Amino acid sequence: MDKNKEFMEEALKIAESNMHHLTGGPFGALIVKNGTIIAKAVNTVTRVNDPTAHAEINAIRLAAESLGTFNLNGCELYTSCEPCPMCLAAVYWARIDKIYFSGNRLDAKNAGFDDSFIYDEFDRPVKNRKVKIEQLLPEEGKTVLEQWTMITDRVDY
Repeated sequence: MDKNKEFMEEALKIAESNMHHLTGGPFGALIVKNGTIIAKAVNTVTRVNDPTAHAEINAIRLAAESLGTFNLNGCELYTSCEPCPMCLAAVYWARIDKIYFSGNRLDAKNAGFDDSFIYDEFDRPVKNRKVKIEQLLPEEGKTVLEQWTMITDRVDY
């Protein structure tokens, strides 16, 4: 069997197990580097009361810890479902090279996990978004960011 399919089957297997044990949602993810699984995680949102504890986020955290770096370049993500906007953004921040997914966002929506409202929010002007957003002390915030650029021994990410 193709290695990619084996990795996806593992992601689906842990998602299904997690679902049946009621320890979180029906989502599982693996991070693979050079053909080896370096992180395996499931959704633990309800178990740990953390709305960011999606399988992909948990896998990214474990992979970064395992590799001792925040830069997961050279890694691939296998996930039981198309990543939500938060998880997709985390993949970009982690610099993961490729995503493989099984179920898509419509499948997730039909199962009660609808994140289309988040995609819709991105298209709205800030003033029209559901969560009210207000900028305070813009010059001070800009100053902090400018000071960051002057630190010569900073770790860029």
